[in-house]
Amino acid sequence: MLIFAKGLDDYMLPCLWKQTFNVDCMGCGMQRSISLILKGDFIAAFYMYPAIYSLIMLFTFLIFHLKFQFKNGHRIILGLFILNISIIVTSFILKTFLIN
Repeated sequence: MLIFAKGLDDYMLPCLWKQTFNVDCMGCGMQRSISLILKGDFIAAFYMYPAIYSLIMLFTFLIFHLKFQFKNGHRIILGLFILNISIIVTSFILKTFLIN
């Protein structure tokens, strides 16, 4: 798995938004965060992209809901979606306006 993760770093897509406007987008850091998770560096992955674990939880629950049709699954998915949007927007605002 570590060999795969090291090779993954060579094939990351550049952020066209950042190249064009010289400002991070709301998804900047997601690829590197996934690479860090595959390397086993879970704390650095969170600092790279804070919404990574809630996104993993959302997509995992979505896959299980599609397979098993949970009774209130749509409400849980909506809650996780709102949580993810909140984390992404908050971290974007902090990273763009307050930290730099």
